[in-house]
Amino acid sequence: MTTTPSIDQQCINTIRTLSMDAVQAANSGHPGTAMALAPVVYSLWQHGLRFDPGDPIWPNRDRFVLSIGHASMLLYSLLHLCGVKAVNPAYETVGEFSVTLDDIKKFRQLDSKCPGHPEYRWTSGVETTTGPLGQGVATSVGMAMASRWMGAQFNRPEFRMIDYDVYALCGDGCMMEGVTGEAASLAGHLKLSNLCWIYDNNQITIEGRTDLAFTEDVATRFIAYGWNVTRVGDANDLAMLDRALTVFRHCEDRPTLIIVDSHIGYGAPHKQDSSAAHGEPLGEEEIRLAKHQYGWPEEATFLVPPGVPEHFQRLMGARGRAAREQWMARFTIYKLQYPELADALYRMQHRQLPDGWDRDLPIFPPDQKGLAGRDASAQVLNAVARRVPWLIGGSADLTPSTKTRLTVEGAGDFSPADYSGRNLHFGVREHAMGAILNGLSLSKVRAFGSGFLIFSDYAKPAIRLSAIMEIPVIHVFTHDSIGVGEDGPTHQPIEQLASLRAVPGLLVIRPADANEVTEAWRVIMRLHHQPAILVLSRQALPTLDRTAYASASGLEKGAYVLADAPGGTPEILLLATGSEVSLCVAAYERLIAEGIQARVVSMPSWELFERQNQAYRDQVLPPQVTARISVEQAATTGWDRYIGLAGTSIGMNTFGASAPLKTLQQKFGFTPEHLIAVVKEQLAHSRSRKAAIV
Repeated sequence: MTTTPSIDQQCINTIRTLSMDAVQAANSGHPGTAMALAPVVYSLWQHGLRFDPGDPIWPNRDRFVLSIGHASMLLYSLLHLCGVKAVNPAYETVGEFSVTLDDIKKFRQLDSKCPGHPEYRWTSGVETTTGPLGQGVATSVGMAMASRWMGAQFNRPEFRMIDYDVYALCGDGCMMEGVTGEAASLAGHLKLSNLCWIYDNNQITIEGRTDLAFTEDVATRFIAYGWNVTRVGDANDLAMLDRALTVFRHCEDRPTLIIVDSHIGYGAPHKQDSSAAHGEPLGEEEIRLAKHQYGWPEEATFLVPPGVPEHFQRLMGARGRAAREQWMARFTIYKLQYPELADALYRMQHRQLPDGWDRDLPIFPPDQKGLAGRDASAQVLNAVARRVPWLIGGSADLTPSTKTRLTVEGAGDFSPADYSGRNLHFGVREHAMGAILNGLSLSKVRAFGSGFLIFSDYAKPAIRLSAIMEIPVIHVFTHDSIGVGEDGPTHQPIEQLASLRAVPGLLVIRPADANEVTEAWRVIMRLHHQPAILVLSRQALPTLDRTAYASASGLEKGAYVLADAPGGTPEILLLATGSEVSLCVAAYERLIAEGIQARVVSMPSWELFERQNQAYRDQVLPPQVTARISVEQAATTGWDRYIGLAGTSIGMNTFGASAPLKTLQQKFGFTPEHLIAVVKEQLAHSRSRKAAIV
């Protein structure tokens, strides 16, 4: 005799069967984890999450992060069943369902709102792009920090405007990734009691059982990190899941890890506990057997039984809608009593800048000795921070070297004792820093992080995700070249500029002097949907006399004519970024004195230059002038785009060396004398070619 399953079980089985059917239709995906964890996400969304499906970007909503992005059908099923509305006009039809049943039927297909791994901005209700394991949980730490920081800034005794919680669902793969340990360690130190990770302890990865490579005691490890750890012995035990979530909500002095024991492919009789169920469709026969075990119509596909969406609306939907409406009513009164705070909260959430935000940006006088890029940036950063109260950030234990400490009045340090501080301390954790910055930015805080350019490699996975998500994270990287000198090749970046420039959607700026640093910050602060890399020198750079040379405002176009041939008709172009621009200027002055018609082009940002129309680009780099030389203390990869087949690159084709800077400049050819010799060689070749053509 069959019995009708409870409405709770019907909802859980709907999530499971939608996941199985979508993966089978796509012939691609991971059904096992979605099947096993359906009760977990059901319990969380129905009984814990403060989330309004009608407004999935309400500022004080709880965040749900699917760090195990391969189980994306869990999230897509929830977004559909809860009726989450689309809100992003750039990618969606506003007001319609964020995920329709047709989208689920087109799982992993072109233009579906259900791509293989969840993508922020593409699908409303997805809080962050996940897929690379560990990134989601690390990003969730940034979201939790943002909640604490905003609460400290905006809450008043009678107005709790920001106090959202952050939940992240993770698995064995996340636990193995190093970035997870970095982030968990910092979260424990910061006592982020608004952070809950739910760990799917299924003991299966793609290669087989986890004991092939992973036998540590995760609970003890997290206790050592300073976390509260609790356990649910069976992922299907809804009462224990609810109890564990209640324990989290009552824990006020540390983050919580809930370890949930589950079985991959729960309900699939022959594939339970198998790696095949983790990474492959189940197959039609296996799906029929699983549906039979659920008491489900075996031949039905993509079935949503009557009453299931309504049940989600009665619980999670109604609770979230009421919480949002109460918050909006509270904000109306808050605006009257605290108009300045309300204005700041509104502008921050909409990525708007305060009026007159750039009023105090410094203009640097000419100075042959000049300033290091990092020192100029320190002045500009604090001028911006004075006017933009939600600009916060720090470094991976290198603030005294990167010069990124905020010294404006009341800046303070973000700590468990005071979450209002604007100076963040990430420790020696570059990878986690990058992911945490993503979480802060996703929460609409304007966040920056800093380190040495060579260590951008450690942060690269998170930087790449910020570009995919189109969020305006700011990375300040100093010690940008062989100018690091005696620290040697381990600390001298060579290939990093080229690799960062290769990331689609990432803005890289390497300023030539202090005034270009000012203009770089002016560009960066106006970004809404693009992360930026600001690359700065350790050594002093001459501050150019802008009455003799072109204005630094040309930086906003990516490249500009800094110094031109008399009459404006050059016979050779000198292209450079950063510290090498002043080298080109020194050579230029001597070339002009010798009657050689040279032009110096400062090219701080290739990406900005490529956005300009062809007429402007041809004006800066005249096509008829084929004698061209690029000068940059980095790998020459990519410069052929601008110098052509006939040009020459003066750059680094090896790693650096440990020696004083001037010795290195001499060794690798970064001197006016060497540049002038190359210019003359280039001109001789150019004239020879022209003569041959005639």
